Amino acid sequence: MGNLDLVTILIIGINIIVSLKGFNDFSFFEKHKFNIGGIRRGEQIRMIASGFLHVDEMHLFFNMFTLYFFADEVISYLGSVNFLLVYFGSLVVGNLLSFYFHKNEYHYSAVGASGAVTGVLYSAILLNPDMKLYMMFIPIAIPAYIFGIGYLLYSIYGMKNKVGNIGHDAHFGGAIGGYVITLILATWLFKEHLLMVGLLAIPIVLLYIMRKTGKI
Repeated sequence: MGNLDLVTILIIGINIIVSLKGFNDFSFFEKHKFNIGGIRRGEQIRMIASGFLHVDEMHLFFNMFTLYFFADEVISYLGSVNFLLVYFGSLVVGNLLSFYFHKNEYHYSAVGASGAVTGVLYSAILLNPDMKLYMMFIPIAIPAYIFGIGYLLYSIYGMKNKVGNIGHDAHFGGAIGGYVITLILATWLFKEHLLMVGLLAIPIVLLYIMRKTGKI
């Protein structure tokens, strides 16, 4: 973690350039943000472009900081081209899940690379479940898979209770995208990390059951 591949630099650079444009150009921001009404009018470009816009500098920093630490973990296992598949696939799946949950909320809007970044994070955990993560205010290392599962369980809680001004559904959808695409690209995981494949699927199965039973 922490080494910068050229592809990582390019993705971070595009996020910075597009976000800065959005900070200073209201019409550009409004034209490209994720918006249910706009998408239902056929403006599908929002499904991708919104993932490169951010609300403010801090939002941009935290997403790019997370990407910085986990992108090259995925690249080291899958290569640059497949990393791009994980990144953009997670971005699209995250926005698709958000659209599914908010399709009748015509004015619902969101921006940010969080779906794509969460997909990269979940992919990295799946590829290297022995990773240890250090969290602010927690002095001990946390196994990455525990963090990943806990994060998605919190996302379900956030979706159900509408916690904060956060696109929990996009985060969750991004993780689903990262999980599924990684398993397609790295089928050896079913042999070498089958238990982890099952554990990381628990929140996804839980969300499906809760949706089917009308609990979310």
